[in-house]
Amino acid sequence: MTKKDLFLELAKPDRNGVSRWVNVKEFTGKYKSLVFGNGASWCRSTTSIAKEYIIEFDKTLTKSPKIDAVRLNGFNNNNHSQHIRADIKKAIKKQRCVVLGTSNPEVDHKDGRKNDERVMLNQDQQLSDFQPLSKAANDAKRQYCKDCKSTNLRYDAAKLGYPISFYQGTEHYDDTNKCIGCFWYDPIEFRKHLKEK
Repeated sequence: MTKKDLFLELAKPDRNGVSRWVNVKEFTGKYKSLVFGNGASWCRSTTSIAKEYIIEFDKTLTKSPKIDAVRLNGFNNNNHSQHIRADIKKAIKKQRCVVLGTSNPEVDHKDGRKNDERVMLNQDQQLSDFQPLSKAANDAKRQYCKDCKSTNLRYDAAKLGYPISFYQGTEHYDDTNKCIGCFWYDPIEFRKHLKEK
């Protein structure tokens, strides 16, 4: 078995190519060959698994520069990159999660469908295309965005106790408004619109 096959067996991605976080401590026994050497070795951007899947790394478990966990976050359609410019990452990392207020956030694409070509092209990215989300909030958002993709129904923020479900658009997702108006697209902007209601 290749390292790609071993990781897929261990991570068990769903039909959308999304897997659980796999802690590097699980790279034992049959999966011992997955232990990282220099950097991410078998899952660098040039490897076959990275060409097929979007790969994410977590370095927060031990607060060291080493990779603590790996997950797959959907299929890589190879038409655009998941890469976020370094200056944007640096600026977002200094902020607090816009949902929980915690520090050490992940850098989140506001557009959960990641289908805006301008945002996905590295040179055209703007700071306003991203937001700081804690790992917990980002994981929750990812699931809600996945549900939206499969049902074409926007997330209903009334489930969180808000008096409105979304501030723009309708219950059904459409390509005109895209994700704008959804709580998860921009929780800060969403809260500003509560005054209108």
